[in-house]
Amino acid sequence: MNRDHPLLPCAEEAAAAATAWLDRAGRRLSATRYKPTGEEVTDADLGVQSLVTDLLRARTPDIPLVGEEAAAPAGAGPERALPSRCWVLDPIDGTMNFARGAPFYSVSLALVDGGRPVLGVIDAPALGRRWSTRGPTTQDGTPSEVRHLSDAVVGLTGTGSGDPAVTASFVGRLHADAYRVRMLGAMSMDLVGVAEGWLDACVCLAPKPWDVAAGIALVQDRGGVVLGARGAGFSWDSPLLAAGAAELAHDLIDLWTATSAST
Repeated sequence: MNRDHPLLPCAEEAAAAATAWLDRAGRRLSATRYKPTGEEVTDADLGVQSLVTDLLRARTPDIPLVGEEAAAPAGAGPERALPSRCWVLDPIDGTMNFARGAPFYSVSLALVDGGRPVLGVIDAPALGRRWSTRGPTTQDGTPSEVRHLSDAVVGLTGTGSGDPAVTASFVGRLHADAYRVRMLGAMSMDLVGVAEGWLDACVCLAPKPWDVAAGIALVQDRGGVVLGARGAGFSWDSPLLAAGAAELAHDLIDLWTATSAST
């Protein structure tokens, strides 16, 4: 991970502009409606998407932006056709939290180059915190040293996605095998938790690139491992993501594999 990436200041500028816009807008743009996928969206999501798109287009006109609220309709698979080099934006990750006044939501922005995230910025306006791949010296926490699932506090997001039977069985097994399970409702915040050490590991079910790209960059920047369903490095078409120390991430993938085989 290149902590001195020349475009990191640009990403931080975009995140700061988005947060300032959200602060000015307040809750007046938080009324929800539903996308064809069944997910909630607000005018604030669309406003942040437009603002960041315009800013990055002016700063980096040669780099396309892939954002959740500009994605193709369900079934078109935009995540499978992600450009090799692009910005990836979730204007509000955790829209359901935002719309209900809960603080666990973020503006999540990453640069993908060569098909992998090379920098990330996650800004949580309601918490007054911003994390980036400038390295752990700018943060309060350090990654967990827990290596056994029975001792681990594991973040879990995306339980409304995928095969309900497999998901329900996996959640049950995870509750039985992990020390504790925490559900914050935003994949970016779970990945920040792993990077910062207040979660030992996390599992994201049915992640899209905009949900996890910036968080992947943060976790890897801090020395963590991010795996996909086959136990190899995470790819955009994986049905889940597991992040943490190598031992924990592999244990979580093994648990998913066993659950999928038996359900």
